[in-house]
Amino acid sequence: MADAAKQAQVAKRVMELTAQAVRRLKDPRVGMVTITDARMTPDLREATIFYTVLGDEDQVKSSAVALERATGHLRSTVGRALGMRHSPSLSFVADTVPEHAHRIESLLAQAAQSDAEVHRLAEGARYAGDPNPYREDEEDEGESTTS
Repeated sequence: MADAAKQAQVAKRVMELTAQAVRRLKDPRVGMVTITDARMTPDLREATIFYTVLGDEDQVKSSAVALERATGHLRSTVGRALGMRHSPSLSFVADTVPEHAHRIESLLAQAAQSDAEVHRLAEGARYAGDPNPYREDEEDEGESTTS
C-alpha cells in the first residue's frame, strides 16, 4: 500500500501520461477528449481516468468506444513511462461535472431573475394587517392599577 502523497503523485503522473497518449491516438472517433482527473487505488494497481468530450452526444459516445478500444495500448504506454513494477489497469469514466455545473448555473440565473421579479412585484405592497403586529401595553410601566 502506498501512502496518500505517493498515490496522489502517481495519479497526477498517470493523468499527464494518459493525456499525452490520447493525443497521439490515430483513431478518428476519439475527437476532442480532455483528461480532467485520475484516481489511483491505494495499491497503485488500478487507475480511474475521468475525461470530457467537446461535442454532441454522438461524439461523446464514439469517443467512449474509442477510448475503451484503446485501453490496452494506453495502459502499455503509461506503464512503460511510469517505470513501476506493475502497470496500472485503466478504466475511463465520462466526467459529467461540466454539465452539472452548467445546469446549476442556469438554475441560479433563473432564480436571480425570479428573485428580481418578486422584488419588482413587492415594491408597492403593504402589510395585510397592522404595520406593527405586536401588542403594546397601554399602561406605562411605572403606574399600577391597584387603588
